[in-house]
This record gives sequence, C-alpha cells and structure tokens, in this order.
Amino acid sequence: VQLQASGGGLVQPGGSLKLSCAASGSIFSGSSMGWYRQAPGKQREMVAAITSGSSTNYADSVKGRFTISRDNAQKKVYLQMNSLKPEDTAVYYCKVVPGPLSIYYGMTYWGKGTQVTVSS
Repeated sequence: VQLQASGGGLVQPGGSLKLSCAASGSIFSGSSMGWYRQAPGKQREMVAAITSGSSTNYADSVKGRFTISRDNAQKKVYLQMNSLKPEDTAVYYCKVVPGPLSIYYGMTYWGKGTQVTVSS
C-alpha cells in the first residue's frame, strides 16, 4: 500500500498550486479520499474530501478557492489551490479510506506530507 503526494512548494500570495496523490490500485477503488493540512503548532485539519461517487466537502476556509478531484483511471486525487493566502501555509497530507469491497476496508492510510508555503 503506497500513497505518494507531490506538488507542494513556495508560492506568492494569490498564486496557485496543484497537489496530487497517487494511490496503489488496491486501495483506490471505491475509496473516499481527502486532503488535510497541519500548520506549525496547530492540529491537523480537513481541507477537502471526495467520496467514491465524487461528492465533495470543503473546509469553510478554502471554499471557493480549492477544488478536490479524482481520476479513477490514473488512481490519483488532486487538490487545485487558487488564491493562496499565507494562512494556507502548512504540510498537506492525503488520506485514503478504502471502500467496503476492498480487502483493506476498515483501514485508513496517510501519505507523506508535502510542504506548501505561501509567502512573498
């Protein structure tokens, strides 16, 4: 089971970044996926989530700026981040919860984080 997140970096306020997370096929099918972030000294928080049926949910702080999507063929989940603010600075993690048809049902998997820094 592997999750690989990428796409973080340094961006100026108002800029954009796109994060991606690749999951091994055995946990991707039928899964719910999400992006979380953790800033220094703060608890990890949910940023965006997407179900196996592509229903989405967002934290109030990112609504209208971030978009989560998934590509079932590529076994990836994406987070398009626009209009970035300094307070978006954090380590971003992807999370996968395999669906009931997966042999990994009942487990939760986290990818290694990717750093996003918004600064001028």
